[in-house]
Order: sequence, then structure tokens, then C-alpha cells
Amino acid sequence: MLLDTHIFLWWLFDDPKLSRKIRNIMRDFNNPIFVSSASVWEIATKYRLGKLPASSSVAENVPYWITKAGFKPLVISPEHAQLSGSWDLAHRDPFDRMLAAQSKLEDFALISVDKALSLFPIKIIK
Repeated sequence: MLLDTHIFLWWLFDDPKLSRKIRNIMRDFNNPIFVSSASVWEIATKYRLGKLPASSSVAENVPYWITKAGFKPLVISPEHAQLSGSWDLAHRDPFDRMLAAQSKLEDFALISVDKALSLFPIKIIK
């Protein structure tokens, strides 16, 4: 399973917006959980732009937090980049497009509450 960036951050900060269903899925050690390089890029970018001011400890070393949470990093491949850039969909967010492409090509469900991701032909766990 692949985490959307906000789900990863909600997990790290024990945010009450994270549903019990998603918490249970993420706690189950039988479910390998991945965090994309795109999420690392997104967190670093949004922190730099002042959009994640409370996330300094995470933004300064996202790979550390992926490992500390017991998750696995998912690197961006040329195939991921190709699909992300070529999908003819109205969704413009490059981070979301990459997460959707990775979800599709790796056959991972994407854990997200972002309704805009429903444009993509992927499995989403809400």
C-alpha cells in the first residue's frame, strides 16, 4: 500500500483526522506500507514555501521518519514519471499525479482521503 502525503503526516503527528480504519490498516504488519519519493519532495517543497510550518522536524529529514515509522521508501522510476506526465486527465498536481502513477504501476492501493484522486484509474482506500 502507498500512502498519500497527508496520510503519512497525519500518522506521524497522530492527527485525529486519520480514521480508525486507516490506522488499523497501517498498524497491521502484514500490510507493507510505502512512502513515495514524491511525498518527500512534496513535504520539503511545502515546508520551504511555509505551507507546513509545524513539520520542521519531519521536513528536515523525511527519509529518517519513513524508516522510523516502519514504512518503506518507494523511489520514482522512469516508468512512473512517464505515466505521471502522460495521463490525459485534468488533475494538475504533480505530486498527486506521481502517487497515482506509482499506485497504478506497482499495483498498490493508495491510502488517501483526497477526492480529486478518484479521477485516476487506481484503487483508493479511504
